[in-house]
Amino acid sequence: MNRIVRQNYPVEKLPEDLRDGITHTSVTVSLEEDAPDISPAAGHFTRWKHLRRTEFLTTDEIVDHVRALRDEWDRR
Repeated sequence: MNRIVRQNYPVEKLPEDLRDGITHTSVTVSLEEDAPDISPAAGHFTRWKHLRRTEFLTTDEIVDHVRALRDEWDRR
């Protein structure tokens, strides 16, 4: 999760709805990203397409699948 903190940030640069009730000329602003909404019904592993395949017929298919995953991560 990303977090941005700005100290001594000028109040006049804040959006008007955030300035209500502030009497000082500067503030500390802290921003954090919201976590993405993931439906519990969707399940934890639906984000990773490569984990959906679970049926392998031969050892060669397993080896090919693992190599494809490794190559995918090497490209990142």
